[in-house]
Amino acid sequence: MMLTLGACIIPVIGADDHVMVTPDDLKWEDMPSFPPGVKGTVIEGPLDQATPFIIRFKFPADYQFSPHWHPGIEHITVLSGTLHLGIADKLDVAKTKALPTGSVVIVQPTMPHFGWTKEETVVQVHGIGPFAITYVNPADDPRNK
Repeated sequence: MMLTLGACIIPVIGADDHVMVTPDDLKWEDMPSFPPGVKGTVIEGPLDQATPFIIRFKFPADYQFSPHWHPGIEHITVLSGTLHLGIADKLDVAKTKALPTGSVVIVQPTMPHFGWTKEETVVQVHGIGPFAITYVNPADDPRNK
């Protein structure tokens, strides 16, 4: 299933153009692909095409997201807070690694992963689209509710 997000905040432009984005330029939206509480903003896209993408996700404190995978490689940079990430098809908070601000994770295509936060945490994800989220257990997918 494709990730559902609003329109890109930055228009798609030619390869010779450049984009400069400040934090004030970002428009945070609810993320229907995650249980309630997560906000997201697309910096580069579109997400449904085989083009580069950049997304930021803002996870609230005391939040968990269920095991899921993506069809393409996912590069995650922790911009603030601490992301606790596990690589497995079952959520087990005891089997995660704490990734503080400045940490980088590279998750290979179709590799199930899950996470949780203790404090508000902002991550930036980039890769080559299309970007999609598939939950290991379809019952965990909030788009199915």
